[in-house]
Amino acid sequence: MSDAIKIDVDTLYIESESDPDNDRYVFAYTITIHNQGNVAAKLLTRHWVIQDANGKVQEVHGDGVVGEQPHLRPGERFQYTSGTWLETSMGTMGGTYQMVTDDGDEFKAPIAEFLLSTPHTLH
Repeated sequence: MSDAIKIDVDTLYIESESDPDNDRYVFAYTITIHNQGNVAAKLLTRHWVIQDANGKVQEVHGDGVVGEQPHLRPGERFQYTSGTWLETSMGTMGGTYQMVTDDGDEFKAPIAEFLLSTPHTLH
């Protein structure tokens, strides 16, 4: 069932909230979750692994996303925007959503690792 949940990510560096002189780089990310399967599913929890360019790892566990536990019928999408900050101008983020189908089957929907980067960090 995990392959029925498609997750797309868009990221944005938030320069106005960042303070590079004090090693604070703020990023927003917009997640779109699309149920491409044949059974409705509810997002229960999230698990993020965030790593900066120095190798510092933060793990985030919690219920739902942005205060919600969206229930997605087949073909439905849910989109939200959240944010994080790093001590370096570049890092990565990825993880899983714990989901449950209306049939009671629990599964993890993987969130492929994605890049967080200030403009012009990569050539």
